[in-house]
Amino acid sequence: MEKNVKRLAFKMKLNPGFKEEYRKRHAGLWPEMRKMLKDSGVGNYSIFLDEETNTLFAYQEVTGEGGSQDLGGEEIVQKWWKYMRDIMEVNPDDSPISIPLEQMFFME
Repeated sequence: MEKNVKRLAFKMKLNPGFKEEYRKRHAGLWPEMRKMLKDSGVGNYSIFLDEETNTLFAYQEVTGEGGSQDLGGEEIVQKWWKYMRDIMEVNPDDSPISIPLEQMFFME
């Protein structure tokens, strides 16, 4: 991994019963959304689900100024939030309620 890469992690909450719909929507991630993320320096992006709590755990490596959670001003991101708002816990602006996680350990 490059030295200037930042590792970011955060958690979000999936509404009960929407596991397969969440997977389906992300499998069909819009090409313009994928391009915007990559162009912003977001890569190695994974999202995991803890089915016991419906907690989504996201991890990404970033070479830009911020991660995916910092791109809310982009029109395509706002469109994605509206698309996802019915299956996740969201803020009043439709952004997912996202809680940053502190890195406690890293091994290269």
